[in-house]
Amino acid sequence: MKKIEWNYKLITRRAFLITYDIIAVICSNFLSLLLRYEFQLDTIPEYFMNAVWLHLPVSILITLAIFYIFRLYHSLWAYAGVNEMQNILVASFSSAALQGVTLLLFDRSVPKSYYFFNAFLLVGFTVTSRFAYRFAREARRKKHNKNNSISVMIVGAGDAGNTIIKEINSSYFSTMRIRCIIDDDPQKWGRYIQGIKVVGGRDRIVENASLHEIDEIIIAIPSAGRRTIKEIVEIAQQTNCKLRTLPGMYQLVNGEVDVSKIRDVDVEDLLGRDPIKVDLDSILGYVKGKTVLVTGGGGSIGSELCRQIASHQPKQLIILDIYENNAYEIQQELKIKYPDLNLLVLIASVRNARRINKIFATYKPDIVYHAAAHKHVPLMEVSPDEAVKNNVFGTWKTAQAAADNGVKKFVMISTDKAVNPTNVMGATKRICEMIIQTFNKYYETEFVAVRFGNVLGSNGSVIPLFRKQIEAGGPVTVTQPDFIRYFMTIPEAVSLVLQAGVYAKGGEIFVLDMGEPVKLLDLARNLIRLSGYKVDDDIRIEFTGLRPGEKLYEELLMSEEGMKETRNKLIHIGKPIEFDERKFFVQLKQLKDAVENEADDIRSMIQEIVPTYVPKE
Repeated sequence: MKKIEWNYKLITRRAFLITYDIIAVICSNFLSLLLRYEFQLDTIPEYFMNAVWLHLPVSILITLAIFYIFRLYHSLWAYAGVNEMQNILVASFSSAALQGVTLLLFDRSVPKSYYFFNAFLLVGFTVTSRFAYRFAREARRKKHNKNNSISVMIVGAGDAGNTIIKEINSSYFSTMRIRCIIDDDPQKWGRYIQGIKVVGGRDRIVENASLHEIDEIIIAIPSAGRRTIKEIVEIAQQTNCKLRTLPGMYQLVNGEVDVSKIRDVDVEDLLGRDPIKVDLDSILGYVKGKTVLVTGGGGSIGSELCRQIASHQPKQLIILDIYENNAYEIQQELKIKYPDLNLLVLIASVRNARRINKIFATYKPDIVYHAAAHKHVPLMEVSPDEAVKNNVFGTWKTAQAAADNGVKKFVMISTDKAVNPTNVMGATKRICEMIIQTFNKYYETEFVAVRFGNVLGSNGSVIPLFRKQIEAGGPVTVTQPDFIRYFMTIPEAVSLVLQAGVYAKGGEIFVLDMGEPVKLLDLARNLIRLSGYKVDDDIRIEFTGLRPGEKLYEELLMSEEGMKETRNKLIHIGKPIEFDERKFFVQLKQLKDAVENEADDIRSMIQEIVPTYVPKE
């Protein structure tokens, strides 16, 4: 039923256009004569009038045929643009020219000015018919959007900005009204894009936000680096406007720039550091065709490892995790995205030596990424035995299984908290690094560790906590005004881990140059502003003091380690620290007995193994 109705409408519209074009040809033909004789009908020679009248059927057929060839009966004129206008011009002038040629062939005399007038009149009539609906629709839209409640400023007068302006202006459903454009290019100042004025550079953001009563600022510069975005955001934050941006340059390259791609400005945009770049080709060759096992594969780091590995065509990807819900979620995600992936999900604890050995013996992985660990600092302070059991001995058992079953490379995820640790979690990770360094000396497997700072958006990260506190109306809790941390994104962290596997020769501790550290107080203030609130007026910030095991500053390298560069200038290698390996394993045996018996002096035993560990009261 719907199909019949649609065909009826289509036929009706085309019939209307054809009828209109016939009338347009008649009008343009006779009006050309009237124009020539200044609308004095009685002064027009009869032989001119007869020539036009006799040639009228030919003129109509020529016009309809040419208009059909140029698809003037097929386009959706409600959305007519430059291409449709070009077709109208070419078709109309072609029709007028062919009419003139056939008049000469039939020896029908008309004034010379007739050809000129006929061409431009035909163009005028055709443009009017084809664009009339669009003009009417545009007028209705402007009337409809006149009272749109959200006043918008666009930052960026390039292709992306132009596309966003076009989409917002042409939408019946948008509640936005664009008031002005900002761009740092002086040549664009004072000019207009789709009727919107470019009012100046970024230094005019605050002034124009107040002048035009802006509610929302959209940063439409996908090609800009993080530092540029950070500078613009810091200026825009002075306005208390909501900030939004486009994701990145790849959206522009892929032709995906539209209103749906606009997202809220995130804290990641304020780090002032461009994302780390890795050699994807070398990673692809490294993982492709290999059996890869990821412990803790359902966690924030482990699951991202699985995503990136899955995209690099492994022979088999094995996800191992003790928490079934997380493992199930990443399994379903990868099944949908990579239906041909040879994927195996196993529920197991790295603390269970027999289970781990059986898995390694059965599936013979080539590469192991060991991400399974207890990482929450305050929780591990009150349960130090569990931190030791899971982190230290879980790593030992997994590394031993890897060495015994011919794994080629074993990459352990470490943390900056392993450097001069003040908490149990960091100290256990330092012990894990020592285990990895020692194993590398005595087995063919290449054992390495990758150390990085705090990961934005990971489980237990401060950012999700801040967001929940803001949603609840505050207060936002910050440790101390001078509390400093290094930050990176989950994809960055995982890219580093993958790249480290490529660079690894065995025994290294890879460290990322994470740029400048960030104050948590600044992070909290920025997030409050980005959420549309005023600091202290709407959302308060409270200082809680250091939690158990925390310290003001995190370090990426111990002073003894030194540092050397890799091919990727942002990835460095720390020199392994020398220690008495025989004594180390005796101490580990004693530590194992102690945690199994739930001894009370675990911290002092850890301190004997890691002299740089200074428990914080």
